[in-house]
Amino acid sequence: MASKKKKVRVEMRRNLSKPPRENDVTRQFQDNGAHDVANTERVRAKGDASRHRTIMAEDAAAMPGTEGGWVRGRVVRVHGLYSYVELDDGRTVRCTVRRVLKSLQVDERSIVTTGDWVWVAAGGDALRGAEPEGVIERIDPRHGVLTRSSRRREHVLVANVDQLVIVMSLVQPELKVHLIDRYIASAEKGGLKPVLVLNKIDLADPVALQPLVGAYSQIGIPTILASAQTGVGVARLRAMLKDRATVFSGQSGVGKSSLLNAAEPGLSLRVSEVSDVNQKGKHTTTTAELIRLSFGGWVVDTPGVRQLQLWDTRPEEVEGYFSELRPFIALCRFPDCTHTHESDCRVKDAVRRKLVSGRRYYSYLGLFNGVEE
Repeated sequence: MASKKKKVRVEMRRNLSKPPRENDVTRQFQDNGAHDVANTERVRAKGDASRHRTIMAEDAAAMPGTEGGWVRGRVVRVHGLYSYVELDDGRTVRCTVRRVLKSLQVDERSIVTTGDWVWVAAGGDALRGAEPEGVIERIDPRHGVLTRSSRRREHVLVANVDQLVIVMSLVQPELKVHLIDRYIASAEKGGLKPVLVLNKIDLADPVALQPLVGAYSQIGIPTILASAQTGVGVARLRAMLKDRATVFSGQSGVGKSSLLNAAEPGLSLRVSEVSDVNQKGKHTTTTAELIRLSFGGWVVDTPGVRQLQLWDTRPEEVEGYFSELRPFIALCRFPDCTHTHESDCRVKDAVRRKLVSGRRYYSYLGLFNGVEE
């Protein structure tokens, strides 16, 4: 039985909203103004309705089944125009995306991302493994996402994961503490449990790190001091990964792939050295890939990032991503207090009394003011 369809109003892509243009540019030099108006073509109509169009989409109530030719699977990686989907039977199918899905989402950089649960229409040969190709017809609702802003569009790095492992190196490249706080805010926004891993502990003084570790432990964030070279902290990391879906993220060169190789022997992910000139790593991981762990669970190794800008976040929302500020927010004199310049601000008072980390407060100010990190 054919699936039901319904009419859906979707936004026009921004580059299609053009101002009126003239059919004949030379007429602007003529004196007959009325004639000019008659020969003007309006590309954009009046009102909000002009920024939408109607398309036919599958009815969400008509859930497909295998008898209809659709099978469920999970996106393990996205490469160019193709998404690679692992079906329930273990086969991997190379898929394109139905065009109507792209029309429904105009703000996302890519409609499909690693970790998505999708429904695939594949031919008989594809299901038998003779020609592993198909078309993604539906994307299930997401939970647990890691996103960032990229060229004024939403870039979903991974979806449907439980926790975010923030990997930072103590040296080579140098530690960026404010980037950690941005990751924590992104985890809070996306519904992920943040875990902090400080790699290359063999190259630093562990005693000097105690204030930093204590500050994050105080707000309930597990912190692991690790070394992919010596194996320190790897056992604890494995325990955190077991039976969970996890995304690894951090700067290039911090050792994400090296830690995964240490936690899962035989994985053989590519690694590279950090430049001695600029202390920056190279992108050895070029695409996010979902990997099944032998001891239980899944992990996504993502390409390195150099900055993390939160997507679609208003300044007044930022305070909600700093859990240690919440007990003091309701005590502020003004209900719309921004905790930046107001008098009788209980958040600033808590910072002065060292009940809230001053460094974390400065991270809050950076996010509130939209400062890129």
